[in-house]
Amino acid sequence: MKSFLLLTILLLISVALNAQNVIKPETLWDFGRISDPQLSPDGKTIVYGISTYDLAQNKGQSNIWSVSVDSKVCLQLTSNPGHEFNQRWSSDGTKIGYLSTETGDAQIWEMDADGSNKRQVSKIKGGINSFEYSPTGENILFCAEVKVLKNISDKHPDLPKANAIIAEDLMYRHWDHWNDENFSHIFVATYKNGQIGEVTDIMKGEAWDAPLSPYFDNSEMIWSPDGKNIAYTCKKTTGEEYAKTTNSDIYIYNVASKETKNITKGMLGYDKYPVFSNDSKKIAWQSMETPGYEADKERLFVMDLTTGEKQYLTQDLDQNAAHFVWSEDDKKIFFISGINATYQIYSYDFKSAKFNQITKGQHDYTWFDRKGKTLAGAKMSMSMATEIFVIDEKKGLENQLSFVNKKIYNEYEMGKVEEHWIETTDGKKMLVWLILPPGFDKTKKYPALLYCQGGPQSAVSQFFSYRWNFQIMAAHGYVIIAPNRRGLPSFGQEWNAQISGDYGGQNMKDYLSAVDHFKKEPFIDENRLGAIGASYGGFSVFWLAGNHQGRFKAFISHCGMFNLESQYAATEEMFFVNHDLGGPYWEKDNAVAQKSYANSPHKFVQNWDTPIMIISGMNDFRIPYTESLQAFNAAQLVGIPSKLLIFPEETHFVLKPQNAVLWQREFFNWLDTYLK
Repeated sequence: MKSFLLLTILLLISVALNAQNVIKPETLWDFGRISDPQLSPDGKTIVYGISTYDLAQNKGQSNIWSVSVDSKVCLQLTSNPGHEFNQRWSSDGTKIGYLSTETGDAQIWEMDADGSNKRQVSKIKGGINSFEYSPTGENILFCAEVKVLKNISDKHPDLPKANAIIAEDLMYRHWDHWNDENFSHIFVATYKNGQIGEVTDIMKGEAWDAPLSPYFDNSEMIWSPDGKNIAYTCKKTTGEEYAKTTNSDIYIYNVASKETKNITKGMLGYDKYPVFSNDSKKIAWQSMETPGYEADKERLFVMDLTTGEKQYLTQDLDQNAAHFVWSEDDKKIFFISGINATYQIYSYDFKSAKFNQITKGQHDYTWFDRKGKTLAGAKMSMSMATEIFVIDEKKGLENQLSFVNKKIYNEYEMGKVEEHWIETTDGKKMLVWLILPPGFDKTKKYPALLYCQGGPQSAVSQFFSYRWNFQIMAAHGYVIIAPNRRGLPSFGQEWNAQISGDYGGQNMKDYLSAVDHFKKEPFIDENRLGAIGASYGGFSVFWLAGNHQGRFKAFISHCGMFNLESQYAATEEMFFVNHDLGGPYWEKDNAVAQKSYANSPHKFVQNWDTPIMIISGMNDFRIPYTESLQAFNAAQLVGIPSKLLIFPEETHFVLKPQNAVLWQREFFNWLDTYLK
């Protein structure tokens, strides 16, 4: 009897402990976050960054690691308390260059492949943003900020303490920063025996950024394998024109002649991410057709640099294409493409003109490279942060190399992710992810959350987010309903494009179709439903708050558009609102625009009757925080329970560790108050 009692007590303790082993807000900051993997020239080793965070100190650090493709042995190569990043292999594979903040501003350092013999290479005033070795080893290109325009002190030298912004044109601010006199330029430096020599600004005097603001993605610039040319992305327009168009181009700079040529002139949408063939005779890049449509089809183009002939390789493939890698013999090109809310690796064979899907499964590949016999990639899922894998190109089988967060996965239980296809109001099939709580019991009833995606054209794919994390929501006892509603990529261009000019239309019906379908499940309590989302998802929440017919008991909107008229006049990239809303609100004869503004959430505030929490960052210039203030004031004035959470230092995203934990705590406190 005593033995039975002891066994029962131990079993109950075990169950209680396991019940506590679910992801918490603080857990997300225990994850090591992989970044920027790079495959060695011989295909035998991958170097990558890992960012870790100290929650108490409210800051992070990034260091460089390597993993052997054959042995899977992982080595930490740097261990400084600051940031080491932008790791790159030298052309012969004997050295690893990287940027380090050890001496203040980021500078180029080098080390042997095993992490030994570290030494500083550059001493560029003001620091370096990114760099790339020339494949021949003779040069280095790097990006740095350059003062091009006059500032307040130049114009008013007798007012040294004056602090102001003067604007006489559009694009005076962008995403999260006020534009000033400085621009990101590309430099070429001679490089010999580990020393930087003559430095040339290949954009001298130009008042525009390369790579493109606001992300400054260094994959937008690349060396030709013969070391003779640099291809880079730039949007060489200013002011109102810059604000109204997506027309970026691919430029090729010849190192010897110092001449620059625009190879995509006349192609009016985004042209980005150039990649030379291995013989340096061709170049591939990603191109969008429509100026002003930032979510247009991502097309794969190839140009013969001798003849100037262009090929649109993915014309008959109703999918996007990104991240291009040529085979060593240039007979194939590999890329990442989204299909049914997953991102997979594909290849295109030039001889047969056929596409081949190499990887399959519920995951997102975010990077890959191919050298020799090695095809390596970085992938994530809703249940796994990014890890590195090698892939059998013929069979599609994957072998995991890195296990950065294995301890967390061993300690915490993840919720099951299910794929469901349901029917929409117009008879289409829609993919909905259902994420179930850890230890799910189908005999119980759970509260459920409708997840509204942002973008608006950004797939609810198998991403692992450190804020909008489905596993932490499920760990708090919620079933997550995550629809790939109209306006999301990876389901063909028609599905993706439908949302433009139809805000508050079919995509909202798609949300409600998903909710109405799943609330019938016996394990979901239809009286405890909430809706959450950020950006366009925040707009969705505001719109649903006035049009949900009693379905929901709680809302949370982060950085959402509330009043489309004020949003139009306050945002910065005018091409977005011109395309997606149809134009300005003052064009009374513009039927598309007037339909958009008639569906603005602020038009339905009189129907608001459900508790709502509203969150924003004061440095968000895409959807200014005043949209959230308007919504909160409206909620208070119509007398519904409401809470406002404003982060003075954050942007469209919440990136500081303690702010992010605070975000999660307030998020779940609100939901638990009204749904549990």
